[in-house]
Parts: sequence; C-alpha cells; structure tokens
Amino acid sequence: MKRREFSLATLGTAASVGTTVALGTVGLMAPALAQGPAKFVAGKDYIKLGRPIPTETEAGKIEVIEFFWYSCGHCNAFEPAFAQWVKNAPKDVVVRRMPVAFREDFAPQQRLFFSLEAMGLLDKLHVKVFQAIHGERLTLNTDASILTWIEKQGVDKTKFADTAKSFGVASKLKRAVQLQNDFKIEGVPSLGVAGKYYIDGTSAGNMDRALQVTDSLLALVRQGRA
Repeated sequence: MKRREFSLATLGTAASVGTTVALGTVGLMAPALAQGPAKFVAGKDYIKLGRPIPTETEAGKIEVIEFFWYSCGHCNAFEPAFAQWVKNAPKDVVVRRMPVAFREDFAPQQRLFFSLEAMGLLDKLHVKVFQAIHGERLTLNTDASILTWIEKQGVDKTKFADTAKSFGVASKLKRAVQLQNDFKIEGVPSLGVAGKYYIDGTSAGNMDRALQVTDSLLALVRQGRA
C-alpha cells in the first residue's frame, strides 16, 4: 500500500489482517547508475542512496538494518527467515532492527521495541509480539494495551512503563524516524546495507531474494567496490 493511500483505518486493519505498509517515496532516491554484481543490478534489484548515511558500527564492521512494523503481516512472515539469516551472518556484520513510524500512532509499538531492547528482553519477547498480534489477534497499538500484554509476560509493568517514558527511548524513536527518512523507506519489511543501499521485496522481487541481494552487497563492501 502506498503512503498516499494510507488512511487512519489502516492501522486497525493491518493489526487484524496483517496488511503490508508501503510508501510511495521512490522519487526521493537518487537513481543508481553503477551496476552491482552480475546477478543483481542497481536501480532494479536494489537502490543505491544518493548520499551515504553514517552508520553506528566500528571500523571493519558492516551495518545491516531491518526496517519493520510489528503489525505488518509481511514483517511477521519474514521474521523467521531473517532471524536465521542473522544467526548465520558473518562476524563482520552488525544487525540492527528498526521499527518504523509512518504515522504518530505507530509510536507505541516503537516504544515497545526500544523498551524491550533497553531491558534486555528482545530475545525473549520480540517474536512473541508478532505472535500476539498475528497469531492471537491482539491489538497491541496503544500504550495501555501493550502494558497489559507486557505484564502478562511476567515483566514488571512499572519498570517497563518507566523505561518507555525514558529519555533514552525517546531519543531512539527520533533516531528511528530520522533513519527511515534518510533511507527513504518505501515499505516494510526492508533492509538498509552499509548506509549506502536500500532493498525491499518490491525491488528484489521477494524478501528471500532480498537477503540474497544483501549478501551480494556485503561482498561488494568487503571488496571495497561499493
């Protein structure tokens, strides 16, 4: 779904039926002229950003960012494959997950993710959030509904609420929005590689192929050709 078609009703619908969210901002990308590996072509299989985005990795490391939304059905379907890819990723790859906010009412799920991250609970509860929304059909799209759910997971709800309101989490929300704007995110799930490349299921054909494109771009970065 394109951003211009995005209505206020979408959030509730997506939470219940797993709608994919997409943005119509491809025109804001600078067209990539260089061709990548023989198998994948810039401007077709992936987009090379007009201006590189600073990464948060140390020298010798390559950053891969997954942009996602908990209520997105395609993000839920992609999670097992991406989790396996992360598990098998080379040691020089640093993976970051980044929840998007196409509208202000996406913020509660952003706070959920970053609070779980701050409390060291992502490994335990990240997948369970997807399961709650897409398997149990829970509508976790407000701070109140999230707090009720988080307490049922055995988490101290007071500590969670304090974390969600913290300056650290608020800063991460701002950074997430900045990154999705810098990458000109067209939809989720999508991937950012080395602060230079953008890949999604539309450009790559599907998300399994998007991971293949990612592997290929990582090889280019290592070779110093990107």
